Amino acid sequence: MDVLHIDDQLTDEERMIRDTVRAYVADKVDPYVADWFESGTFPARELGLDLGRMGLLGMHLEGYGCAGLGAVAYGVACRELEAADSGLRSFVSVQGSLAMTAIHKYGSEEQKQEWLPRMAAGEALGCFGLTEPDHGSDPGSMRTYAKRDGTDWVLNGTKMWITNGSIADVAVVWARTDEAGSAGGRHVRGFVVPTDSKGFSAPEIHKKLSLRASVTSELILEEVRLPASALLPEAQGLRGPLGCLAEARYGILWGAIGAGRACYEAAVSYAKSREQFGKPLGAFQLTQEKLAWMEVALGQAGLVALHVGRNKEAGKATPQQVSFGKLANVRAALDVARQARTILGANGITLEYPVIRHMNNLESVLTYEGTQEIHTLVLGEAITGLSAYR
Repeated sequence: MDVLHIDDQLTDEERMIRDTVRAYVADKVDPYVADWFESGTFPARELGLDLGRMGLLGMHLEGYGCAGLGAVAYGVACRELEAADSGLRSFVSVQGSLAMTAIHKYGSEEQKQEWLPRMAAGEALGCFGLTEPDHGSDPGSMRTYAKRDGTDWVLNGTKMWITNGSIADVAVVWARTDEAGSAGGRHVRGFVVPTDSKGFSAPEIHKKLSLRASVTSELILEEVRLPASALLPEAQGLRGPLGCLAEARYGILWGAIGAGRACYEAAVSYAKSREQFGKPLGAFQLTQEKLAWMEVALGQAGLVALHVGRNKEAGKATPQQVSFGKLANVRAALDVARQARTILGANGITLEYPVIRHMNNLESVLTYEGTQEIHTLVLGEAITGLSAYR
C-alpha cells in the first residue's frame, strides 16, 4: 500500500534490516503486545537480549559491540519496531539513542568499556534522567543538584517519566552543579549512576492509559554518593543532554510512521471486509477519501524521514530538520490513527485491533522528546531568527 514505493530507495542492507525486524516483531511481539498493553507489563529483559543479539541496541554507534550502521538503517528499524508498539521502539530508543549515546559521546574510556558492550548485548539496561516533575520543556531549570564532597559527588533530586527507570542497571542522570558556567551560572553535568547505588530508587508509574506496554518510572536520588569517575567528562551544559535528545527524536520521526502504517493497514483490511448497505465500506467514496489522505500523509512522512536520514548520513542534518520531522510525522501518524479509528467504528476501540493502542501511544509520542509546541518554536526561530521560548 506504499503508492510512492519509498522503500525502493533503501539499500539492500537496509531492506534486510527492515525484513529481519519485521519478521521478529511479527513472531515475538505482535501476538502478545495487546495483552502486555492491557496488563501494563513489558518483558524488557527477554526482549532486550533478543534485540541485543540482533544488533539493534545502539546500532548507530561505532565500536564497543555496537553495529555501527547508518542513520537510515536505524530509522527503518525504529519504524518496524513502532509498527508493533511505541513502547518497544521507546525501549530501544532510550537504551541506544539516550543512555548509550550519552556514554559513547561524552563518557570516559573506562565508562565506555564498563557499560557499552553489555548494553549493546542487552545484558545491562539503561535509562536517561533529565525530565523532572516540574521541569519538562525547560530542563535548564532542573532542581536535581550535584555537590562536591572531597573527590566524590553527592546527588539529590527527582526525575519523572523515565522510560526503563525501574528495570535499568545504569542511569544517566543530569544535574546542576556549583561549578561556574560561562555566564557565571551553574553548569549542568551528566553522571553515570549504577542503580544499585545507596540512596537511588525508581518506583514505577502506574495507571497510565498510554504506553502501557512500557516501563515508566520516577527516579529518586537521596544523598547518592558517586566517585569522581562517575562524571561524564565531555558533557558540560545543556548541550550534552540535548545532543542525546536529538538522536532520540530522529528515531521517533521514523517510528511514528510505523505506528501510523499499522493503523492504516488495519483500516484498509477492515474497509475491504466489512459490509454495510450491501457493499464493503471501502466501496464508499467517503471511506476512500479517508484512506487516500492516510496514504498521502504516510507517504509524505516517509519522504521526510528518508531525506533527514540521508542528510544525517552525509553530516548535513540539522536540529531544525529533526524538529521538522518529529513535529510533522508524529502529527501525521496521530491523524492517521484517528481516521482509522472512525473506519473501524466501535471495533476500533478494542484491543482486537491495534488502532486504539497506537492512537493512545501516539498521544504520548506527541509530547515526549519535545512537545509539538517546542518543536514549533524551534522552527519559528529558524524562520524568523527570533527566539520565542521566554
